[in-house]
Amino acid sequence: MSRSRPRPDSVAFSDLARAAYCPRQLYYARREDDRDPPPAARERVDLAYRYPDLRAMDDAALESAPVDRPPTEYRAALARVADRDDYDRLTDPAGTRVFLAGKDAHGLAYKLLEPDGDGTDGEPPVPTIVTPGAPPESGVWEPQAVRAVAAAKALAWERDREVPRALVEYPAHGVVRSVRVGVRKTAAYRRALRAARGIDGPPPRLRGGARSNCERCAYADECGVRTRSLRSLLGL
Repeated sequence: MSRSRPRPDSVAFSDLARAAYCPRQLYYARREDDRDPPPAARERVDLAYRYPDLRAMDDAALESAPVDRPPTEYRAALARVADRDDYDRLTDPAGTRVFLAGKDAHGLAYKLLEPDGDGTDGEPPVPTIVTPGAPPESGVWEPQAVRAVAAAKALAWERDREVPRALVEYPAHGVVRSVRVGVRKTAAYRRALRAARGIDGPPPRLRGGARSNCERCAYADECGVRTRSLRSLLGL
């Protein structure tokens, strides 16, 4: 595990994800010191460390597990994960819950994959982010992409080498997606970083299409927006 300490102006990965989702949500979370995920979220995250066992479970066991797909569909999804070239490293990573402290951000990489054994030569290491929520039809949600880029950049800072991608795992759905640290993803990361660092009071409420985020926000009632649903699992 890294012994690096965050710089004074470093921002937590989780704060960056919240800032990408809604800066006002981050303001409320900081004010209430509300950083810990609920137990149900932790149970879903822990599934990422149990893929071989989950693949071997019968229907009854899977139905009692915190997975969000029917047993047959879930096993099929895990079979696709098992076909990945990095499956062995996903199930036996070089490190788990590794603390990373980069130039601008700090937080946990849920897994650290070392393709060449030590991460110093050959292919670069790959950090993973694990989320309890559901994936989009393709790619990853922007808050999780921001968090993945933050992990890749922090690892690159620690190793003094390029880390061009990270993974986002959705273990309750049996899905693993790759995030490239390209121009667009880096721009979203930079926007979230500026937003997180710039909060000194309640930011403006979301407008337009972004207001759909309010329906899944635990602070919607306090924020004063009208929504159909006031609480949800945020996947942070």
